[in-house]
Amino acid sequence: MASKVVVVLSGGQDSTTCLYWALDRFGVDNVLALTFDYGQRHRIELDCAANVAQHARVAHTTLPIDTFLALGGNALTDAGIAVDEAPGNALPNTFVPGRNLIFLTFAAAFAWQRDIVDLVTGVAQTDYSGYPDCRRDTIDELEKTLGLGMQREFKIHTPLMNLSKKETVEMARDLGALDAMALTHTCYNGLRPPCGECPACRLRAKGFLEAGIADPLESI
Repeated sequence: MASKVVVVLSGGQDSTTCLYWALDRFGVDNVLALTFDYGQRHRIELDCAANVAQHARVAHTTLPIDTFLALGGNALTDAGIAVDEAPGNALPNTFVPGRNLIFLTFAAAFAWQRDIVDLVTGVAQTDYSGYPDCRRDTIDELEKTLGLGMQREFKIHTPLMNLSKKETVEMARDLGALDAMALTHTCYNGLRPPCGECPACRLRAKGFLEAGIADPLESI
C-alpha cells in the first residue's frame, strides 16, 4: 500500500505547487491537505485553500490555532499594522514568529494520529522574505526535534527549498497546477485579483514574468 502524506496548504502559490508535487509522487488517494486558521487578517486564505483542495480532489482539514492572533505584533494578524518592507537585514513586519515551526509541529501531530510520517511544506530559502523559519537548517533541525519528541521518523519534504520563483512557476506548469493557481491567494493586502504592489505580489509577478507564463490569477 502506498504511503500517505500531509501537505501544509495555505491557499497560496507555493503550497499549491507543493500539493501538486505530492499528488505526482504519492497519488490523489494518499494526499491529505492541512490548513491552519491561525487568526490571519485575510480570511480569504482559508477559502482559497479549501477551493484548491476541492479542485485537486484531496481530503482537506482546517485546524483552528488562533494564538498568533492573540500575540499580534505583525502585519498578517494585526489590522493596525500596515505591510512594510524591512530596511537592511531586519525582518519584515509580515514575519509571524514561530509560524512555520508551529504549523509543522501540528502537522506532525496530525500525521502521527494517522500513522503518517511524510510532511510537505512550501518553504524556500531563495526567493523569500528573509524569514528564518524558511531556511534549510531550520527545517532539518525541526525534523530531528519532531522525531525525538514524537518517537517517529518524520520526513519534511521541501520541494521549493532551493528554487527561485521562476523555477517554482515552471514546476507548477510541469505538474499541471496552473489551473489551480487561479484559485490561490498571495497578496499581503488580502486582494483578489492581487494588488500588484506589496512584496508578495511583486515576487509572484516576477516569477511568472521570468518564466514567460501568464499568471492565471490575473485573469479572474
